[in-house]
Parts: sequence; C-alpha cells; structure tokens
Amino acid sequence: MKKIVELKNASVQVNNGFDEIKTILDEVNLEIYEHDFLTILGGNGAGKSTLFNVIAGTLMLTSGSISILGEDVTNLPAEKRAKYLSRVFQDPKMGTAPRMTVAENLLIAKYRGEKRRFSPRKILAHKEEFSQLLTKIGNGLERHLDTPTGLLSGGQRQALSLLMATLKRPELLLLDEHTAALDPKTSLSLMRLTDEFVTGDSLTALMITHHMEDALKHGNRLIVMKDGKIVKDVNHDEKSKMEIADYYQFFE
Repeated sequence: MKKIVELKNASVQVNNGFDEIKTILDEVNLEIYEHDFLTILGGNGAGKSTLFNVIAGTLMLTSGSISILGEDVTNLPAEKRAKYLSRVFQDPKMGTAPRMTVAENLLIAKYRGEKRRFSPRKILAHKEEFSQLLTKIGNGLERHLDTPTGLLSGGQRQALSLLMATLKRPELLLLDEHTAALDPKTSLSLMRLTDEFVTGDSLTALMITHHMEDALKHGNRLIVMKDGKIVKDVNHDEKSKMEIADYYQFFE
C-alpha cells in the first residue's frame, strides 16, 4: 500500500519564555497510508495541532524527519509542501477570501498549484460547472455564486472551504477541528459532507476532533495523543468494536 506520510522520531521543542525548553511533540513515529482516514483525539496541549503544523510545514521539527510520498520534506517550507496537501481550519474565515465571490474562490481552488499567466479569468465559462458542484452540498450555495463569501453563514463558508480543499484531490487532507465553530446541526451536516468527500473520493485524511461521537463514527484509524506523544494508534478492526465509553477511558 502506498505510504503518503511518514514521521520518524519527530520532535518539536520551544522556549516557553522563561528560559525553559518545553517539548510539544515528543519522538513521534507515524505512518499514514493511501485512503487512510485518521481521527485524532487528545486534550488541550496534547500535540494535535503541532502534529498538523509540522506536516503542513508551518512549524519546523527540532529533530527527526518527515517525508511525503517518499520525498524528505523535513526542511521544506509550507509553500513547497502545498502541492501535496490541503487544510480546512477551525475558523470558517480562514479558508476563503471574504471580498471575492463564491465563484471567484472556486476558480482559485480549481487552478491551485498550477502555473498561471496573465489572462482573462473566463469565470462565466465555469459557472455551470461550479453551480453543479455546489448543488451537491445541499445548503443553497449554488444560489450564491456571485455573493462575496464574507456575507455567507459560517456553515456555508466552511462547506465552501471543504469543497475548495478537495477540488484538486490532494494527496493529504488536513481537517483541523473544522466543525468546532459551528452549531450542532450545522456541524452534523458538515461531517456528513466530509465523510461523503473523503470516502466517496477515496482521499487520505487526518481529522482533529473533540467530538467523541465523530471520532467513533468516522475514519478507519484512531490516534490518541497526550503530552506530545501518540499513546494509542487503533486500527480499523479494533475501532469497529469500540463504543463511546471506551473513548472516554483514554482520558481517565
């Protein structure tokens, strides 16, 4: 099976401002394979976001290595890793350009990572295609192609961010607590859409969540983190036999 990401002894140490060195990622070893859908659980300060940041390249390792599709990217900055991955953030404002319309945002996502020359946008030529894409989401976004994204609801914006992140079928999709800022009903709807996109298009994805129910229901692997370490890596067979009470025991 194709290995998408491999972390070897990945560690991050930071100065906490009091001349003390704090380890926020501690000798992490992790292999992620094609079509894996990993859900990641852990309390505050467990190292979940740090793990995402070192994979994305927004935070550099102090020691250890990381490779994506066999390429050593340990010292590559985020912009050099962008060809491999997409990320949906917790804040719905992070994934879209607020003053640009829905159609304009989708056009950026469509040509993401490609070399561009100065040429007319030809946005009208894409409107039918974009309208059909948005109809699949089912929250009325297809009626807002010409609406600036800053005027959309948080749920609509996050659904658009998810669509933009998956439009070019990234090698790795990072879902960084992407439902946390939404109300329960909208969160449920977005998770249904996420599952559709990830499993339907056979994407490889990592999802940080604080919702035990989402971690139980979605994904084929479960990672539990504590104090910068991976303390549990549960495979599909084990995960399918677990109940919500088993998840709460991880935090006792």
